[in-house]
Amino acid sequence: MYQQIADALRDRIAEGALAPGDKLPTEAELREEYDVSRETVRKAVGLLVNEGLVISARPQGHFVRKRQPMVFRPQAEFRKRPYSPEMDAFMTEFSAEGREPRQDIEVAIVEPPPEVAKRLHLESGELVAVRKRIRYLDGEPFNINDSYFPLSIVRDSEIMRPEDITRGANQVLAELGYRQERALDELYVRMPTPAETHRLDLSPGTPVAYHVVTGHTAEGKPVRVAITVLPGDRHVISYERIREVAGEDA
Repeated sequence: MYQQIADALRDRIAEGALAPGDKLPTEAELREEYDVSRETVRKAVGLLVNEGLVISARPQGHFVRKRQPMVFRPQAEFRKRPYSPEMDAFMTEFSAEGREPRQDIEVAIVEPPPEVAKRLHLESGELVAVRKRIRYLDGEPFNINDSYFPLSIVRDSEIMRPEDITRGANQVLAELGYRQERALDELYVRMPTPAETHRLDLSPGTPVAYHVVTGHTAEGKPVRVAITVLPGDRHVISYERIREVAGEDA
């Protein structure tokens, strides 16, 4: 019975009868409407909470979740854009959209995770610098972006400072003599780890996209691995593809 109640509420949300921000009927109202116990109602509403359709705002009740997803464009990483002199790309782009972006940045020197060491072609014992970021929009944690660099390359650079780099870490690498000319994108979809769930304050049952980018110089040297964790209920991943026109025979 609780699944039938959840289905009915889900249909109301899909049809717009319950719009984003609307309050769900109270437990008492649902018990009376369906002639069921409090436990049955709670299990029904719990299903919708786990699906990310509904949020709990005690003691006011349960509300249909408002969604304003972030559009994530991996192909835009190397494009030249008119960034603000005070803010990096993320802060500039979403401030321009009228949203309130911020990011928490932590820098550390660590032994690389195996997947990072493999992609950076590091020898055993080599350390990396990692810039760990949690990005927020309108006060909500939206994604994780952790970038790993061989410590031998970035040891004395701005990359080691836990603050925004207005011109971007890619430009700093270029100034150090390691301009990235090619990037390999890998995209996985999975359930989050406990650490990711904690950092992003995820609801139960929320899948994530796991985006790994390895940047290489023109000579093929890997100099950066960026790992972005994108909750499925907060993002649209947008790729642009342009057909190359073959030249005419002379």
